[in-house]
Amino acid sequence: MSEKRLTVIATHENADFDGLASMLAAKKLYPGAISIAPASQEKGVKEFVLTTAVDYFHLTKLRNIDLRAIKRVVLVDTSQLSRIGKLAEVVKDPEVEVHVYDHHLPPDPETPIDFSIIKPVGATVTILVQLLRERGIKITPEEATLMALGVYEDTGAFTFQYTTKEDLEAAGYLINCGANLNVIAELVTHQFTSTDIVLLNELIHEAQIHFIHGIPVVITKVSTDQYVGDFAVLVHRLMEIENVPVIFALVKMENRIFIIARSRLPEVNVAKILEEGFGGGGHAAAASAVAKGLTLFQVENKLLTLLPERIKPSKVVKDLMTYPVKWISPETSIKKAESILVHYDINALPILEKGKIVGIITRPVVDKALYHGLHDQPVKRFMTTEFPVLSPDASLTEIKEALLQHKQRLVPVVDKGQVVGVITRKSLLHYLLTNPSAFLGGLDLERQPRQKVIASVLNERLPKPIVNLLKRIGEISDKLGYNVYIVGGFVRDLLLRQENFDIDIVVEGDGIKLAKAMSKELGGRVHTYKKFGTAVVILPDNFRVDIATARTEFYEFPGALPTVETSSLKLDLYRRDFTINTLAIKLNPDEFGLLLDFFGGQRDLKDGIIRILHNLSFVEDPTRILRAVRFEQRFGFRIGKQTLDLMKQSLKLNPLIYVTGSRIWHELKCIFLESNPDTSLKRLHKLGALKALHPALKWSQEIENLFKEIKAVLSWFDLLYLEETYAPEWVYLLALLDKANRTEIQDYLLRLEWPESKREAFLKHRKKAVEVYHFWRRRRSIKPSEVYFTLHDLPIEFLLYLMAKLSPSQKRWLSQYFTKWRYIKPLLNGNDLKAMGLTPGPIFKTILETLLRARLDGKVKTKEDERNLVKELIR
Repeated sequence: MSEKRLTVIATHENADFDGLASMLAAKKLYPGAISIAPASQEKGVKEFVLTTAVDYFHLTKLRNIDLRAIKRVVLVDTSQLSRIGKLAEVVKDPEVEVHVYDHHLPPDPETPIDFSIIKPVGATVTILVQLLRERGIKITPEEATLMALGVYEDTGAFTFQYTTKEDLEAAGYLINCGANLNVIAELVTHQFTSTDIVLLNELIHEAQIHFIHGIPVVITKVSTDQYVGDFAVLVHRLMEIENVPVIFALVKMENRIFIIARSRLPEVNVAKILEEGFGGGGHAAAASAVAKGLTLFQVENKLLTLLPERIKPSKVVKDLMTYPVKWISPETSIKKAESILVHYDINALPILEKGKIVGIITRPVVDKALYHGLHDQPVKRFMTTEFPVLSPDASLTEIKEALLQHKQRLVPVVDKGQVVGVITRKSLLHYLLTNPSAFLGGLDLERQPRQKVIASVLNERLPKPIVNLLKRIGEISDKLGYNVYIVGGFVRDLLLRQENFDIDIVVEGDGIKLAKAMSKELGGRVHTYKKFGTAVVILPDNFRVDIATARTEFYEFPGALPTVETSSLKLDLYRRDFTINTLAIKLNPDEFGLLLDFFGGQRDLKDGIIRILHNLSFVEDPTRILRAVRFEQRFGFRIGKQTLDLMKQSLKLNPLIYVTGSRIWHELKCIFLESNPDTSLKRLHKLGALKALHPALKWSQEIENLFKEIKAVLSWFDLLYLEETYAPEWVYLLALLDKANRTEIQDYLLRLEWPESKREAFLKHRKKAVEVYHFWRRRRSIKPSEVYFTLHDLPIEFLLYLMAKLSPSQKRWLSQYFTKWRYIKPLLNGNDLKAMGLTPGPIFKTILETLLRARLDGKVKTKEDERNLVKELIR
């Protein structure tokens, strides 16, 4: 006989979002429970939730469970035996405990319930979210999204009459937990029923792309037993979700086949196609028809026969491309490339190696390389390595996407692996100007949204005082007639849901004037920097706001600090390091919360990519190499292929030697202050950037282990809550230099431009810490007094470094020192010694040190013990 030990969680057989969301929530209340897969699910639920969130459900089919081993059944979103299938027999077993969480009243009287929470709220998951919140059980953003789907679906997005304030509170809490409203909005909106969502899911699932004369046409087909009056709305929604230029949607309803067609392209007149083929009608961009006496497949086949005849072929690559191709090799010098560009009056050159295209170099990149004196460097150092290619039969739509959406000056045309021509912006522009209709359609600009209002995101994710401050900045700037924006890491981290209250303001106007106006209206003080057009406003509560005039910059030589000039917001953002740091939010009252994205920063945030803005970025500012790796490791992103190629090529020029020591130390310090600095340093080591900083900087498994020990030691020390500050960056620097000798360290600290006194102190204390380590490493015991008098003059950073190096048992010596021994003092003082008839002098120091040693080692306990010891010393 099986031992009853299992807890299972189940919902009704035809599960909806609320049922599955409630199962997910219940699993967090009953850790170790098994979630039973419903016998069936609404198709929309199955496709949109289970396919994307299967990792959160881990559903087990009932037939795979030993029913005799079940000791507890947790039912969610139902209490009816008739809706739980074979599990009903288990529930009836008197030895099985039954828990019910439901919002349907009254409960099934046939169900033997041992424990229940049944409330008249809009969704069952609302009840469970309340319990999770009360018990302090953490909900991840993904889980919050799935749970919120249940609330939104069962309350009709809070429009159904039985929606309660508890449902709204649960939704609000889930949003605070990170629920993704974009996902929810795509699935549950007020105009869609669950049937609509299922149909929309089927439309997407069944969609097939057919390229007709190079034009992408989507055909999708579904069947439904009931009539759907707003089927055209679903088709429109599908076009929005998938950015479809042309679509024909076929649906079988009530023994008839309805055809809904939409087109964004002038080449495709859907009204004529449906009129000639099926007797339908409409206009060029939107039409419909009803097909009788045909099956779905027959309608589809007839449509596929009609389309090639009725769609006008657009211009193809082979008609527009330039040939023969002028090209250069990867080893061609920058100077030679410039000569070819000028001679042939072209703006870009393909780079070929053994007949294969490996890169593209453009005139602006060549000009900038020449400006920096890189005449003799090969073009492979600065070429673009990520670019689209086209076949000779590619369509106009593909040409426009390759050149405009991918921001290319030139796109190679490749046939059977060989470059047979190139398409340039000039040739495309000439064609578009002589064929105005070709401007319309086919170019999917919506995939890179440039603007959207995120005022609600600001209100949801920022403290109210910060939001109010941003609004006041916008109002003050508006009075001055300036456009004002918050930019950089603040915006990036806002979208990544990471806390960052470092406010950087860019104003298209006089930044210093705005700072003074803010100080006048909000109080506080202003520090101005006229050379750069920047200012810092320190508000009365000491909150800091950095303000800068929108500016562009250029570099006199590689590694130099930039020279700046006043410019527009777009040029100001272009000077920044990576696309993810180029996002800006407008603060003026009429457009408060408008997110501006000129360089694809949102896309790269979504895809998790670190990407530079131009090919000489690492040459002009080599510290970006360190920042790229730091951001990559902090966010779990990856450096883009072309960015990584350019980083590796720039390292061959060793540009970091031109960077001042103070800037290098600043970037290293930022790395050391990350939560896991070892991952960044390991990555820099693999790239060869660590040794490019200085030969003394070495990486090994031993140093990696030391970094992990330091992280643990620092966490321990922080948890002591001692009122002592220390510099973590010094501790990690000691670890990074652990295998370096004194000469190497001295040389490296000189490279960092540390003043002599700081260098000497560092070397002195490190020398002592290392000596102590080697002296103690083989010892099994030690007197507290020895620990105290050995360590009491070492700064905290060096003590923590030493602690990380020692064995676990030896670490306890440092632990005792930090928490106990260093606070011990003799009970007697100088006055007591004088009272005993002693004359003040050097002997006092000797006596007091002897008393301290004795007290540390437990040889004296009381004042009387200390007096006796003093008398002994005198004798």
